[in-house]
Amino acid sequence: EIMPSLVGSEMCIRDRLKTLIVEDESSLLELLKFNFIKDGFKVDTATDGEMALEKILNKAPDLLILDWMLPKLSGIELCRRIRKNKELKNLPIIMLTARGEEEDRLRGLETGADDYVTKPFSVNELMARVKAVLRRIRPMFTEEVLSYKGIVVDLVSHKVTRDSETLHLGPTEFNLLVFFMENIGRVFSREQLLNHVWKDEAYVEPRTVDVHIRRLRKSINNDVKEDFIRTVRSAGYCFGS
Repeated sequence: EIMPSLVGSEMCIRDRLKTLIVEDESSLLELLKFNFIKDGFKVDTATDGEMALEKILNKAPDLLILDWMLPKLSGIELCRRIRKNKELKNLPIIMLTARGEEEDRLRGLETGADDYVTKPFSVNELMARVKAVLRRIRPMFTEEVLSYKGIVVDLVSHKVTRDSETLHLGPTEFNLLVFFMENIGRVFSREQLLNHVWKDEAYVEPRTVDVHIRRLRKSINNDVKEDFIRTVRSAGYCFGS
């Protein structure tokens, strides 16, 4: 029997982490949505594979909870398509299925799922699997403090310091800095930054990214310290010296 989660999250899973739950059984979908929101996730849902694929291609989530048996496009085929897309190949995927045979489990994992939970299951078990996958694949999502060469970001208190001096950032600049520090050395286009940092907000023009990058630079550098935000010609921005 599937039971609601009775305990809170043991880690700092922040509400900016977006999870897409794909499940065609309405009662289970609502139960999962309730528990993920309670654990601090931002949740979107889909009830068939085609709807899920459209949402993923439009704005990729940070985590995918995917039922094996779905209308229109099966979970296994959706997983296969995601893994063929170079922009989505690192999306964490946990599959839910009533199929418990070892051969089926291996097929799911070979298709690209990061973990596999067989129905019926407890939500506590699923949340434990989610945290284990995130810890392994995206460890920065499980941290409460990020640090890089004197810059320290406390994700719980939203306090930012550089060389022990408190910095005052607006909410968008804070989210930009957190994203950059979770992805040291990676180059992101303006469109990618809009997808990851602004997410589901109303339409924002790509040039708006430049405005907030300038504000972030001014706040963390104070015109005298090393600038860790690099502008990459014809590509976008990268954080890291």
